[in-house]
Formats: sequence, C-alpha cells, structure tokens
Amino acid sequence: MAHFETDAIHQGLNWRDETGAVIPPVYLTSTFEHGNPGGFDYTRSGNPNFRNLGQALATLEGAEYGVVFASGVSAITAVVSTLKSGDVVLLEENVYGCTYRLFAQVFEKFGVKAVYTDLSNPANHTQVTELKPALVWLESPTNPMLKVIDIAAISELAKAVNAPVLVDNTFASSALQLPLALGATLSLLSTTKYSNGHSDALGGAVLTNDKAWNDKMIFAQKALGLQPSPFDCWLTQRGLKTQALRLQRHSENALEIAARLEKMPGVKWVRYPFLPSHPQHELAKRQMKGGSGLITADLGLDLQGTLKFLKSLEYFTMAESLGGVESLICHPASMTHASVPKEVREAVGITDGLVRFSVGIEHVEDLWSDIQQALSAASK
Repeated sequence: MAHFETDAIHQGLNWRDETGAVIPPVYLTSTFEHGNPGGFDYTRSGNPNFRNLGQALATLEGAEYGVVFASGVSAITAVVSTLKSGDVVLLEENVYGCTYRLFAQVFEKFGVKAVYTDLSNPANHTQVTELKPALVWLESPTNPMLKVIDIAAISELAKAVNAPVLVDNTFASSALQLPLALGATLSLLSTTKYSNGHSDALGGAVLTNDKAWNDKMIFAQKALGLQPSPFDCWLTQRGLKTQALRLQRHSENALEIAARLEKMPGVKWVRYPFLPSHPQHELAKRQMKGGSGLITADLGLDLQGTLKFLKSLEYFTMAESLGGVESLICHPASMTHASVPKEVREAVGITDGLVRFSVGIEHVEDLWSDIQQALSAASK
C-alpha cells in the first residue's frame, strides 16, 4: 500500500483503457447497453464514476469496500435503513443536527429507539455492554463541540456484544483519522466537506471491511434511490488528489488561530483538538494525525454581539457547511443544530454565544486580522 498522497492520485482510475485518458471521464448516462464488461445497467444501480470514487475512498481509509451516496445525510439514511423496529441505537449525545433529526422525526416512527449519552466520558462506556445496541453511533471530533471519542475503547466493548460501531469521520477526514484501523465497523463521510474540499459537490460514503455491510449499502443506494451524481463523484475524486495538502494547511491555520483566540480578552473558551487545553488533547494526538480545520468557541458575547461579529467578518463567510478551501463560520444554535430542541442543545453546550469556525487555506494573518476587526466591531 502506498502513502495517502500517492493513493489519492493513483487510485480509482478504471474505465479509461480504450482512450488512454489520464483522468477517467464523467459517465453522464442513465442507461448502459446490456452485457457490457463492467456489468453496468442503470446509473441508479451503478456507474463507473461511483465505483472509481468508492475504490479511491476505500483505499484511503484502509477499507476493502466503499459505497458512495448523494450526500452525507444519504449515507446516514442508508445505514439507519438497515435497522428494524425495536432496535436500539446508542449515540454520542453531541451529534450532527440532521442525524438527530433523522432519528427523532423519521426513524423513531418506525420503532427505532435512539439513546444519547456522553461517550467522551469513559464512565459511560459501560452502556455499550448494558444496552447491547443494534448499532453504536459515534462522531469524533463531534459537531460542533469537538469532543474526541475513544474509538478503540468503545469498539472493543462493542465487539464483545456483537454491536457494530459507526464513526462519522467527516470532521477529521480520511487524511487525519482511520476509524476502521481503530476497530470501527463502518466509517461514514460527508464527502461534500474535506474529501471534495471545494464546496461545489454534494456526496457521502460508507467504508467498511465487512462484506455483509457493503452488500447492505449497495442495496440501499439502489433501492432507496440514494445514488450520487456521476459529475459530483468526478469532482469529489478530483478534490481527493489535494486532500493531504489541504488538510495540512487547514490544520496549521486552525491551530494558530485557536491558540491566539484562547489568549484574547473576553473569550470564554476555545475548543480545538490539538490545543493542550482540549479535554481530550492526548487522545486526539493518538487518534489523529492533525487537528483538522474546525474551531468552536464561546466569544463571551451575547446573542446580539455574536450575530454582529458573524456579520462583520470579511473572509469568513457565514454559512452552514465546512471543509472547503474558503473559510466559513456558523452559529450552530440557529443553523446546523436549529432542528435540535433548545433544551437539548443547551444541555450539550450549544448556547447562543457559540460559534464554529471552518478555517480555510487562506493566509493565516489575513484570517486573524479579519477576526480581530470583527471582534472590535462586535464590542462597540
């Protein structure tokens, strides 16, 4: 197996032999002639661009199998659709707002029970063996509190009760963390974020070494209509080729800004996995190759001041997504986690004064100057 940087460029290059194209083309077709060598029939059930991206992502995550989807939420839907009425899912309490919404407003109606707990606290790991869940659902780092979860420890406990473990690896990305190597059964990505990295294509993926799970994901992709666009897959695979370089810059910029923010008068607290002040700093350094580009902070402002800060920024665009080359910032309470009830949000720390930075790859001094001027404007 080659290094990440090499595999990102040289994997997933099939179906180009007839022309010698260095980069495989986009297969913009809905239908394929019967009996073709690739076994393709209808793009909802498979396309060369799907297979190329799936193979590349699987290689980068150290997985045998990879199935791609229309979005990160489509990937989540594919996994949860395998559950049945009466199944219990144990989830880290601080999950992506749309994950919470899917369980609470869609799958709960079909009898799937979601149980939330603080899995960053080792004392709560016993719930894995006590509940014997049909699935353990983790994010690490979490959205938006950036809690780091001990994937290996939880996976070991889950193995004892035959509970599969899923890790949403979106915030860390394939370049910085390998959940399957830590014992997880499934690694899930919103490829919209760091995999693609350019904020121009939606996508999701589920990676695994378990053939039965892979078969379930292929079925869900086809039967539930969760397939991506061939062009979005092509764009995402193009993005993969620079992922290692981008994540290095994202991580360097974010660490520098987090360290400076932490020293700013009035700032209540800053969370970043590679800051020594992070509660799971040592665990983060063991599990991750870098801290990624996300920073969460309470700037010590009231709601009005926080919103003024957000609107005063020039280089940090106020938007919900993350992981692109450009810097973004969001207000989780009113944006990414608005679907989570206020009391549930605040119980896990998502207050009105909380902001989440997605630090891009611009020059760090320009980004810091932008933050300083916005803080100054917000304090007036």
